[in-house]
Amino acid sequence: MTIAIVGAGLGGLTLARVLHVHDIDAVVYEREPSRDARGQGGMLDIHSGQRALREAGLIDQFFAIARGAGQDMRLLEPDGTLLLQEDTPDDAPLDRPEVDRTDLRNLLLDSLPADAVRWGHAFRSADHGVLHFANGRSTTYDLLVGADGANSRIRALLTDAHPVHLGQNVVEAGIPDIDRTHPELAAMVGRGNYWVLGHGISLAAQRNGDGRVRIGISFYNTGEDWFATSGIPFDDPAAARARLIELLAGWDSRFTALIEACDDTIVPRAITTLPVGLTWPSRPDVTLVGDAAHLMPPVGEGANMALLDGAVLGLALAAHPDDVPTAIQEYEREMFERTGAAARVSADLQELLMSPDASRRLLEFFQPS
Repeated sequence: MTIAIVGAGLGGLTLARVLHVHDIDAVVYEREPSRDARGQGGMLDIHSGQRALREAGLIDQFFAIARGAGQDMRLLEPDGTLLLQEDTPDDAPLDRPEVDRTDLRNLLLDSLPADAVRWGHAFRSADHGVLHFANGRSTTYDLLVGADGANSRIRALLTDAHPVHLGQNVVEAGIPDIDRTHPELAAMVGRGNYWVLGHGISLAAQRNGDGRVRIGISFYNTGEDWFATSGIPFDDPAAARARLIELLAGWDSRFTALIEACDDTIVPRAITTLPVGLTWPSRPDVTLVGDAAHLMPPVGEGANMALLDGAVLGLALAAHPDDVPTAIQEYEREMFERTGAAARVSADLQELLMSPDASRRLLEFFQPS
């Protein structure tokens, strides 16, 4: 059984690791030239995905890099009203710890044999059991697993579904080494997640493991062309910060101070999703994991589902080493049900965030009566 995994994200690497634990070889093909070729994003809230890390034999190493303090939560309104503050005791269980995505990815990479990941292999096409790469190389496969993310090219082998804009556009920025450079803002943000919601906008600040605070300013109920019409000059960071502060007119000055303190890494990101409950007719030689299979709103489920996808598929293949089609069908049945439920919950939470009274509704979500 020759297994080719396209994409060295969390889902693809977890699959490779679980297969390795069960003495099944697989190769991960990644278009990036190295593990450090680009940033991997911010912190992740890992809860249900812990089961996958147990199956991968990595749960103890995960707890060693996870941040329990990342479970802290502060929720405010734009005028500065504090609605919720939850501080995690030092001895609290790590039910939903935060972990730096880069650290988690490196944990998975380091758990694999040195030749298990082939860098610099961008997918070009696949046909009749042959995988072709943009660098001119090719390889054969019995099973092709698309772990190539939101804009998956493997997905087209199974379904014509494609991501659609969700009505949310995010500007990402950050403050490096905040404890040293802006201690007053560091104290305000706290150790975990800091959310301000109101007027169709949210500002989310989150501690990263490297001392950087990652900030995402979301503009809800906006179209695909919003960045072009927003007046934010992304090629001029200082002017972009000034424009963002204009867009937060009327917000408490403490919040705009966060934007003023950001460095020059300012990135636009449009939010897209796949249809809730997406399925496809099973094929004996191709399947998908992670965002390639079930791209959801970024509200805390996607990474957990990707980890579980990799583990469940790996276990199914280990249980049916001589019957790949049965393993794929078993995996896809479980995955469709599990991720469909998670996508519905995510869509409900996304609807809440886009509502006019988002801050109060989110407070009720965290503190139900």
